Amino acid sequence: MSPRQGRRRGWSLAMVAAAAFAAAGALSPVPSSAGSTTVTADTNPTACSVRVNDTPQKLVDCVNKADLWAHMVKFQQIADANPGADGHPSRNSGEPGYKASADYVAAVMRAAGYSVTLQEYKFPYFSFVGTPVLREESPNPHSFAIGVDFNPGQVVGTTTTKLQPALGIVVPATPTPSSASGCTAADFAGFVPGNIALIQRGTCTFATKVANATAAGATAAVIFNEGNPGRTGVFTGGLSGNEHIPVIFTTYAVGTQLLSQYVPGTGPVITVDVKAITDPNRSDWNVIADSKGGDPNNILVIDAHLDAIFGAGMLDNASGSATILDIAQQLKNTNTRNKLRFIWFGGEELGLLGSDFYVNTLPPAELAKIKFDLDADVTATPNYVAGVLDPKDGVTLFGRAPGTPMPPSIFAPSAIGRDFGIDYLNSIGKNHILFSADGTDAFEFQLAGVPASGVLTGQDCCKLASDVALFGGTEGNFEGNIPSTDGGCVDNPFRWCDNLNNNDPEVLTWMSKTFANMVGHMAYDTQVFNAPRPATGHTKPTPSKNNPPTS
Repeated sequence: MSPRQGRRRGWSLAMVAAAAFAAAGALSPVPSSAGSTTVTADTNPTACSVRVNDTPQKLVDCVNKADLWAHMVKFQQIADANPGADGHPSRNSGEPGYKASADYVAAVMRAAGYSVTLQEYKFPYFSFVGTPVLREESPNPHSFAIGVDFNPGQVVGTTTTKLQPALGIVVPATPTPSSASGCTAADFAGFVPGNIALIQRGTCTFATKVANATAAGATAAVIFNEGNPGRTGVFTGGLSGNEHIPVIFTTYAVGTQLLSQYVPGTGPVITVDVKAITDPNRSDWNVIADSKGGDPNNILVIDAHLDAIFGAGMLDNASGSATILDIAQQLKNTNTRNKLRFIWFGGEELGLLGSDFYVNTLPPAELAKIKFDLDADVTATPNYVAGVLDPKDGVTLFGRAPGTPMPPSIFAPSAIGRDFGIDYLNSIGKNHILFSADGTDAFEFQLAGVPASGVLTGQDCCKLASDVALFGGTEGNFEGNIPSTDGGCVDNPFRWCDNLNNNDPEVLTWMSKTFANMVGHMAYDTQVFNAPRPATGHTKPTPSKNNPPTS
């Protein structure tokens, strides 16, 4: 799930708990007796490999844990065999592990009889090389921990020199924000060119602070959190992209520690070392696989994003990729009424790049043939919620605010696919919650007027008390360290822990079956597929984004 939609780190638990009330209308409790529907066991895999799964029940029965987990193991092996520029296992877009993942999916789909193409597009690539360094050389030699004590900005540079505070620092911090450190050139009066500037967060943009430090001759900028409630931990600030010196963002504790050691003319002495690769025109690919049969004027798109971010990306989103890969294999002998188009999108984690490219370069006549989209984005969360996507009543996973407004014409048809997911969850005694498509590839289809739904089991932090009441588990992280509120493994740089063991195979299995029930019904649907669709074209309003803070 893309971090560009509705995510902001460092919320207080009070804010998160308060957000639960906004979600109340989207929660759909199911009585504990909801499991009265008979659910059959997995069918023998050998039988599934040769039979025609021409009903939803047959398809659901053939989706099984062994096949799903085998795909997951393969994705982990691909990541392990293809470290990124930072030296860690990777399936990130633009890196060898992503292309190897795309080639694996393409090979599996070709072997299953689908017509496969790899759609290339270009994007601006950035990756750190090795691990960025913030180290105190004297008077107290110490290496600071990346992702815990500091995060680097995306500006390269290396320097070892004295640290000098800018003026305007307010320590101890006041109860409310009050620092304007580094916001004017006057805050660098007496600054010694060649030193590293120590600056406190507050008032103006980080870009302004860095520009003033650069003008004063600083060789790097260390910006520490302000220290007010909610502004104490490690963070990453937004920059303009025009910076020429490395920028380090630290906790309040690190900043005040360094400040307390400052002696004019002697330091402390700090090393900042940030190396990176940039490529403004790097290749990435969507994997598109069409069924041989089905009405080519009535296409059901079944998608997941294939790319990772900050590592192997096994929960986000090898899990969803495995879900649709297994479903595709179970349908290889089946000629459905509607044509099936399985798509594994790239660049989702960087801002829905692959799905945006696909939807918005598709000729209008071809877009009109796509009558429904189903998206599988994160399907194996250990401390899960059972989310079903809905453009009308769904709320965002993070914050539980209403989703980005979508064309009202898609509300009713999207609910038809949505309800097949809810029906299956009811049949196995699972509650559900309605989520918006914000941050998923379904977002691009919905904007273009294509009805869409999908599934999502949650990631990062924080699972709410209201979620626990519906699904069990614990408040805090959906994955990673449970229980904890440290943000989990997904979408957090420099943790490299979204690996195979960050997934629950049981959740993967029943959520994949839930999604299979949606696919199995929509593959034969006439109610949505025979209805006229308004010519909405490529609607491109700017969606709400929570980018890194700029001040």
